[in-house]
Amino acid sequence: MQKRNRRGFSLIELLIVIAIILIIAAIAIPRLGQARRAAYEMAAIRTLSTLNTAQVQYFSTYGRYAQTLQELGPPPGSGAPGPNAADLIPNNLATGLASGYVFTMVGTPAGYTVNADPQSESTGVRHFYTDHSNVIRQNSEQAASEADQELQ
Repeated sequence: MQKRNRRGFSLIELLIVIAIILIIAAIAIPRLGQARRAAYEMAAIRTLSTLNTAQVQYFSTYGRYAQTLQELGPPPGSGAPGPNAADLIPNNLATGLASGYVFTMVGTPAGYTVNADPQSESTGVRHFYTDHSNVIRQNSEQAASEADQELQ
């Protein structure tokens, strides 16, 4: 009998390796989506904390709370900060979109409210709310409000 010199892998061996890789990917991909969604939600919570801090700074400088995100944002061009654009948050947040969430600020006579709602299910399933009390609240089914559960 003559020995054959083998080079490479057989087709069966390659198919087995590909099948194992596909099984591992099928297990890992859903968990990757969950981890990504959790990261977007945590970024939204941090952004709400940033907005609360910016409002405290705005109040200490101008004697009132900002009524819109644009009032907390950068001034147009190279202008100086003022009550219409205090330069306390980045431009992308001043437009209301950041980290896969839509941020909406509404001025009230006594303060302000901010809602953070996910752009899609891939960026989050929880909705968040905060106001001048600096407490962040959450709701998994609809836009969050003052009556919802406090974030722990």
